[in-house]
Amino acid sequence: MRKVCVVITARPSYARIKTVLESVRSHPDLELQLVVGASALLERYGSAIRVIEADGFKPDAVVHMVVEGENLVTTAKSTGLGVVELATIFDNLKPDVVVSVADRYETIATAIAASYLNIAVAHVQGGEVTGSIDEKVRHAVTKLANLHFVSNQRAADRVIRMGEDPKTVFNTGCPSVDLAARVLAEGQPRFNPFEHYGGVGHQFDPQDGYLVVMQHPVTTEYEDSLHQINETLAAIEELNYPTFWFWPNVDAGSDRISKGIRHFRETHDVPHIYFFKNLTPEDFLRLMIGANCMVGNSSVSIREASFLGVPAVNIGSRQAGRDRGPNIIDTGYAAEDILQAIKQHLNNGRYPSTDLYGDGKSGPRIADILAEQSLTVDKRLTY
Repeated sequence: MRKVCVVITARPSYARIKTVLESVRSHPDLELQLVVGASALLERYGSAIRVIEADGFKPDAVVHMVVEGENLVTTAKSTGLGVVELATIFDNLKPDVVVSVADRYETIATAIAASYLNIAVAHVQGGEVTGSIDEKVRHAVTKLANLHFVSNQRAADRVIRMGEDPKTVFNTGCPSVDLAARVLAEGQPRFNPFEHYGGVGHQFDPQDGYLVVMQHPVTTEYEDSLHQINETLAAIEELNYPTFWFWPNVDAGSDRISKGIRHFRETHDVPHIYFFKNLTPEDFLRLMIGANCMVGNSSVSIREASFLGVPAVNIGSRQAGRDRGPNIIDTGYAAEDILQAIKQHLNNGRYPSTDLYGDGKSGPRIADILAEQSLTVDKRLTY
């Protein structure tokens, strides 16, 4: 029985890997080990661990590794703390392979700790191009990883051009699209998040149409985070359209975004905006399906929204270079530009679905490969 340890450290990481957890857990030749840590444990970021446990997954270990402050120094220190704590956890659990997800600082901490313990690393979502520090982290993890589960062929080609053995690179599609396909298959049942979740703001009737806003800090521009979020807030205020707004991830600059949102909420009467910390992955997708437009800089607009055909306005540089479908309008940070892009989407309506990031069957593919593929930690370069 091969032991597969999956590390989840943030609310988006769970959505990206949930179907892999399900497939590993049900696979006859695999044993699932689950580690939950970082912002996934914190109440102010929605306490994702409660959602994970409610879905029937019991963590084998938790790791507290977030240094307070949400700036460049605390991010670096959190990475180091993650390496220290995860090394102890992996030494205790003794997995055969560790799965690291995407491109966050916790991801590289996971890969470093496992690599120095001579444990094989499987990386999900490598080979993609984006802005900020995330791209450096993603490519660094690629060089530490032994198995590569990429979202599309262009990503696979990039990983191979980085020198990785083509036999270890698998175009599985993105597991987050699996959930989007599952929710899409439900049809479009009435979904009212006010009935199931807390949050702050004035309630409105979702049946009248709404936006979903999720904007995170750009780590290389974190000092501008307050100005950037104020521009988006100004655009949404002027548009005067029902809006569900979600709090940012824990990254350098997120405290400035949170400050901007709180100050705006306290000084403006905006009956058309309602704020949430977190929803379950499926409920968030149900909300997305019903949205007239996504706004912000989250990869969910690039991945799941493209599969669902949901119009999306991508703000700024955070997703620069990432493959995108026809549902995306890119814009700068100016409120007027954001406003015009939203209006253009509201006039255009929905877009055709695209399988740019997968066909909804990634989880079982990844589990089968984890069960069958030879695991080696020897990555000698040949010339």
